[in-house]
Amino acid sequence: MTGDDLRGRVRAGVSRGRLTLAGTLLVLGLSAAILVRRVDANALVESLAAADPAALALGLVAYLLSWPIRGRRYGDVLAAMGRRCRTGFLTATVFASQTANLVVPARAGDGVRAYLLKERRDVPYPTGVASLAVERAFDLVAIGALGGVALAALLLTGRSPLSGRSIGAVGPSTALAAAAGIAALAVLVSVATVAVARSDRQFGPALRARFERSRLASAVDAAVRFGASVRVVAAAPRRLGAVFLWSVSVWALDVLTAVFVLAALVGGTGGLLPAPTLLVVGTLAVSVGNLAKVLPLSQGGIGLYEAAFTALVVSATGLPVETALAAAILDHALKNAVTLGGGGIAALAFGLSPTAGSAAGGEGEASGPGPSNF
Repeated sequence: MTGDDLRGRVRAGVSRGRLTLAGTLLVLGLSAAILVRRVDANALVESLAAADPAALALGLVAYLLSWPIRGRRYGDVLAAMGRRCRTGFLTATVFASQTANLVVPARAGDGVRAYLLKERRDVPYPTGVASLAVERAFDLVAIGALGGVALAALLLTGRSPLSGRSIGAVGPSTALAAAAGIAALAVLVSVATVAVARSDRQFGPALRARFERSRLASAVDAAVRFGASVRVVAAAPRRLGAVFLWSVSVWALDVLTAVFVLAALVGGTGGLLPAPTLLVVGTLAVSVGNLAKVLPLSQGGIGLYEAAFTALVVSATGLPVETALAAAILDHALKNAVTLGGGGIAALAFGLSPTAGSAAGGEGEASGPGPSNF
């Protein structure tokens, strides 16, 4: 790597970081403006203070259980690429990378995970980046599938997420339409990627030959190696099925966490909402909220998740805006707190420095991984 290349990558990272920070401030500013006009601050605080600690504790347990499953799933992805690692180590690397994605702009977590795999298990950077892309593709498909099932169940009950009132500029129709578009695009891209990967056509040699003497040769070579890694996973139907089932399990526990949070505020059977309604609405709200976070408009999806979650809950249930927003805030805060806590412990265990993963940044950019912040 030349000095010019290094300076260019540093400048690119700084630029993305500034854009992410600016986007976060903009989203938070718009959210604050809406809150001031539409939300009773006292009622919001009362809702937060009245949350049932026992239900919140159950939500915490459910979310903690999802992390070993994330590690196991990632192990299956890597195993299909010929790299086997223990679930405990992979769970720690996922914790570290997700924490970096929360606190550092420009998808720093991508580099952290690839760095750990390379330094601790000698996994090449292109393989590490390809495994991230595969994992995220399954995340999007699983979220879209759960959201689709929840939407169908909601419509069967006679409720509609499009018939409720709007919250400022973020109405239920806007949130649902945006999430449906992202989910549909994710499914199409994933299906197309798997179809190409499972085909007999070999694109690598032709691409390498075409760019052999170009400045893009190293980037093309990394992209080809990335594609070869994805091809390995796509060519193993059993691996695909296993990774999909693990992905559904991960997000089912994520949904269960939100359902417990909602129950902490409105109660289950005998409360403001029956348990089946809580489950269906919670699933749809989490799906839409996480799909909204795919948009790279704020750091960690702050503000985007809460807005989409609140809009869906208010529209589908008729609950007060303050109650729905309190649920969104508690749900997102609980999950981020677990991520930060686990990531901090993992960082200490690995002895990570603030610059860890910077060497993988170029590899990650060359191969173009999918959306982050899940």
